[in-house]
Amino acid sequence: MRGPGFGIRLERRPRPSPVLAFMVPVMSVVLALVLGAVFLSLTGYSPAKVYSIMFDGAFGSKYGVSETVVKAIPLMLAGLGVSLAFRMLLWNIGAEGQLYMGAFAASWVALSFPGLPKPVLLTAMFLAGFAVGALWGLLPALPRAFLGVNEIITSLMLNYVALYWVDYLVYGPWKDPKGYNFPLTPPFSPSAQLPTLGNTRVHLGLVFGLIGAAVIWLILRRLKWGYEIRVIGESTPAARYAGMNIPRNILLVMMISGGLAGLAGMSEVSGITHRLQHGISPGYGYTAIIIAWLSKLNPVAIVGVSFLFSGLLVGGYSIQSSGLPAATVSMLQGAILFFVLGGDILINYRLRFRSGGAGGQSKGKAAPAAPSAAGPAGGTGE
Repeated sequence: MRGPGFGIRLERRPRPSPVLAFMVPVMSVVLALVLGAVFLSLTGYSPAKVYSIMFDGAFGSKYGVSETVVKAIPLMLAGLGVSLAFRMLLWNIGAEGQLYMGAFAASWVALSFPGLPKPVLLTAMFLAGFAVGALWGLLPALPRAFLGVNEIITSLMLNYVALYWVDYLVYGPWKDPKGYNFPLTPPFSPSAQLPTLGNTRVHLGLVFGLIGAAVIWLILRRLKWGYEIRVIGESTPAARYAGMNIPRNILLVMMISGGLAGLAGMSEVSGITHRLQHGISPGYGYTAIIIAWLSKLNPVAIVGVSFLFSGLLVGGYSIQSSGLPAATVSMLQGAILFFVLGGDILINYRLRFRSGGAGGQSKGKAAPAAPSAAGPAGGTGE
């Protein structure tokens, strides 16, 4: 960017600094909270008081911590799914719909075979949730792999199809006749309910998420297939030149991505609601996108960031007692994503300031060339 007397140039770093890679996301979150504090001040609320209520609500008691863990489970599973797709530059925006379809499939199994033994029924629900979530992820993957159709729009539109399909069921054929006209199915049998930890609502889905993070890490770091995923994500032409089967990898990655989101839906209906109902997700699939980016697509980091974001959700419910709408949390999430994406520029590029830019050149004086630490190999963008 150039003005009459100065210029700003973005210069690609030869190698992103590990310190910056860690500090920029942290500072992005801090700046988002500062922006939120300004907004709260302008609307007449005390930022310190609101943030204190949010923190106490999420981490200030045993109940708050357990609820934070409960909310982290679907975020973790869906976040792992979208991060795997993002690794290959597949923009799977459909985790929300895949979650709903996984919940639908698991509910069908639970309502159709209520008398099965618990291990058998839970295993069947697990497989059904994963399989149908994977099939829902396959739908945008097929035109992407063979026709080059952008998967952003197709996966996003499928979210609405899944959501309205579940609504059709709970308002129509699956509606509980004893449910006082509420849009929900009859409750699952005890055999279809995931075991919980003590007297909390923390259920076995937490183990699914932790194992999922370990498996994704193993795939990406130790397996040849993970290497192919990373190569395709970094340079598709190079991967094609090396003989990698790109369409097959697109299909597999999107299916696993959708399957993990489907497991999130299965864990919600089996571990929390114990039935299928309207609005089983407050947007877990969309929040998972923020979590994946904030974690730099690292499956281990996704576990930690999921807990932080679930704390933000639980804290958001607490601030409603202050008269603030829970949508304030959505605003904070959006601000965090905005700053994180903006901060990525500083990880990969350094800012070069100089005086005597275009204005100096217009007077017939050549502007001195800015020294470049990158040398000829360092690309630049202005």
